[in-house]
Amino acid sequence: HVQLVESGGGSVKAGESLKLSCVAFGGTYSSYRSYCMAWFRQAPGKEREGVAAIGMDGRTSAADSVKGRFTISKDNAKNTLYLQMNSLRPEDTAMYYCAADDPARWLAENEYDYWGQGTQVTVS
Repeated sequence: HVQLVESGGGSVKAGESLKLSCVAFGGTYSSYRSYCMAWFRQAPGKEREGVAAIGMDGRTSAADSVKGRFTISKDNAKNTLYLQMNSLRPEDTAMYYCAADDPARWLAENEYDYWGQGTQVTVS
């Protein structure tokens, strides 16, 4: 059973950067490498939305709203997923969640079974 723990959130001013991390543990060695991993976010009063995802082969996908500003990456040796967020905007304020699974649609929330507890990002 894969468990995910996010970190790196905080409060920053518009234009600044943050890097989120998500450590995966509890699963098997092969399971981490066979999963697609993704970042989602949920702002108050809004639905959870997909931000970026990375497949086991390293291919990535990102929402239009973050393309050119956010970069997803992973370190398989550390079982860690990252989200580098640059040029942050107030509308990026949300709880950010890490997710893992084998989805058909990488940024579809309902296709992920494994979720972290989230880390808060606030941009003012």
